[in-house]
Amino acid sequence: MAITFLFCLFLSRFFYIQVIWKDKLHYLALDQWTREIPIHAGRGNIYDANGELLAGSDAAYSVYARANAVTDAEGSARALADTLGLRYESLLEKLQDKSKSEILLLRRTGKEVVESLAESNVKGIYYARDDVRVYPYGPLACQLLGFTSYDGSGTTGIEGYYESFLGGEDGEILFETDLVGVDIDGTTAAYLPAKDGLNVRLTVDHRIQSLAEEVMGRVLISSEAKAARAIVLDPTDFSVRAMVNLPSYDLNDIPRNDISALNALSRNCLVSDIYEPGSTFKIVTAAADIEETLRGNADALPLDHVYSSSRTRIVDGTTIKCWSDHANGKHSNQTLAEALNNSCNPCFVDIALALGEETFYNYLEAFRFGRATGIDFSGESIGMLLPESVVRDCDLARIGFGQTIAVTPLQLACAAASAVNGGYYYAPRLVAEIFSSDGSVRQKTQKKLIGRTVSEEASSILSGMLEGVVRDGSGKKAYIEGYRVAGKTGTAQKYENGHIAQGKYVSSFLGYFPADAPKYLTLVIVDEPQGSYYGSTVAAPCAAEIFRGIIDLMKLPPSEEHQ
Repeated sequence: MAITFLFCLFLSRFFYIQVIWKDKLHYLALDQWTREIPIHAGRGNIYDANGELLAGSDAAYSVYARANAVTDAEGSARALADTLGLRYESLLEKLQDKSKSEILLLRRTGKEVVESLAESNVKGIYYARDDVRVYPYGPLACQLLGFTSYDGSGTTGIEGYYESFLGGEDGEILFETDLVGVDIDGTTAAYLPAKDGLNVRLTVDHRIQSLAEEVMGRVLISSEAKAARAIVLDPTDFSVRAMVNLPSYDLNDIPRNDISALNALSRNCLVSDIYEPGSTFKIVTAAADIEETLRGNADALPLDHVYSSSRTRIVDGTTIKCWSDHANGKHSNQTLAEALNNSCNPCFVDIALALGEETFYNYLEAFRFGRATGIDFSGESIGMLLPESVVRDCDLARIGFGQTIAVTPLQLACAAASAVNGGYYYAPRLVAEIFSSDGSVRQKTQKKLIGRTVSEEASSILSGMLEGVVRDGSGKKAYIEGYRVAGKTGTAQKYENGHIAQGKYVSSFLGYFPADAPKYLTLVIVDEPQGSYYGSTVAAPCAAEIFRGIIDLMKLPPSEEHQ
């Protein structure tokens, strides 16, 4: 019995070593009699929607040494000092350090250096491909593209989010050596090839991105603002055409030595940061009221409802005021369309309270406030929305005109796009496709419908009203003769430590065109402009400039009724 047990034990151990542990033992043995030099995979390129290169790589090489294979450390150090541009003493110390199998001497040097090394024929010195990441347009879309770390892997932005595709798989060259690491004469190096990364094509159009950056750069300087941002979105499928965050930095000269500055400059605030949207949020409130009116909800305020001309509303003992003093009959006898034109806060207080907490929150959920949009980008914020269980009437009233709620610019842009495109909410996307160097598409990103927000009829009615805002109301400075531009202005006070920060505002404008079939939507945000701070005077003109530039770029004809 004991003999049978020992035999079974021996057989089990034999099976474990020969079958289960085989690969591990093979690797350990291989590691003992070989030394390897890494072969870095070629990193995939990033292109814009038209195939323009936005992020690529230039050929470079890293130089390694194996001290055990160096026959003359002093002579080798002297020869390498001039070729590599390194100190003789430092090289000598590394070449004499036999405690390490491979030592990195120089990273990412040029081809001419490698050719000189080959000619010098210094023993124990090797080199491997280690490309340098380059960005042809420097600061263009820097927060969107992101950058790579020192070892070449993606860290932020598209570079980081799509690292598994862009990075590829490294290979290596295996040299057979003796136990102390010296090459064995007559042996042949084994070559395990690297698998280059795949290329990424964005939905972003570098021409629109460049145009929007120029426009926002001018307003950043002229208004002495803290920051200027813009997003351009295609409402038909929520593909992003441009994302602008200023100030910015040059991707070819990353401030890695100043981490706080790098973190601030590389942050895609359109996705990651939140703010109180102010009056641009009235688009959502108006959409909810129009839809509920069409559904026959008796609590909704009809489109021809005449709102009280009072400048104030008192809710839960809190007084809410309109930005206008309502003197000389201003804002009197307003309908919803006129309330949008005048951006009259009390009217939207009335709408939110009339719809009630449950109904209004159903729309906030449908428009995905308090949730991520699902964009293919890391670090997306979900915003701040009071839980329905704790919201009071005074909170609901303020949410109606864009206070007591914080959103990301992307959230607001997507919500507005859904409100005016027929009520279709798609997942926003930055990447159109992923393809290999031979052009074959490995992955294509199709538009993805997430849900419905309002009906096509409600969307059409709302869009007509927002066209009136640009034609007759506060958005006049976004008007473009011959083109049907629609939109809404916004001017929001900023809060610091729970209190209104005196003299600090966020000026914004959310607009799109053509009004009857939206193709280009932009949200412009100017943070803390000095002097004039109204969205109608600061942000709306920027949107008009961006739209005019798009019209010229795309050679878009005027609307039929204007031809």
